[in-house]
Amino acid sequence: MRSSDGFFYEGEVFYPFQDMLFNALLSFTFMFLVAFMLINPASNEGKTDPKAEFILTMSWPDNHADDMDFYVEDPQGCMVWYNARECGLMHLERDDRGNFRDTIQVDGKKIQNPLNQETVTLRGFEAGEYTVNVQQYLATTTEPVPVQVKVEKLNPTVTLVYYDTWQMKDQEEITAIRFTLDKTGEVVKLSQEPKKIAKFKPH
Repeated sequence: MRSSDGFFYEGEVFYPFQDMLFNALLSFTFMFLVAFMLINPASNEGKTDPKAEFILTMSWPDNHADDMDFYVEDPQGCMVWYNARECGLMHLERDDRGNFRDTIQVDGKKIQNPLNQETVTLRGFEAGEYTVNVQQYLATTTEPVPVQVKVEKLNPTVTLVYYDTWQMKDQEEITAIRFTLDKTGEVVKLSQEPKKIAKFKPH
């Protein structure tokens, strides 16, 4: 046992392992408290990946066989579509072809992805008008297909610019929305005046 002056005297029992264990526990507790205090408590609610400025989404019913195509044109006439997935600051993240090639093999079993969706990201912006068109590339029935189009501004927080549902049929092309940005990236004008930009021309 340790005396009041801090030394051990003859005949007393000394347990060095207990002292080492106690000191290690104190050190661990101290490091845990320091790490906890350094955790950033700031909320990220409403934030998203700052590498993208806008995200444009087109979707149609799950498991539907029709093939819809997304066309987005920037102020300079540069355009992304299934045959040109990158142009300027725009990127078509995926060309969805309905049920075509929407299956993968896992352990010998076919698994189908039911989601029908195409997404275009603007990883920067320039002042001027962007045109967002949808075309029914392949129609498997005569029934109209509901297609949802959404435009979101991502920074500094997510803001909905446009959202609507269109009934597509007969391989038609529609202008879902045309939006104009100022030099700071703010949306200053919306229009739905038709503008044909699709590369595919149905027979």
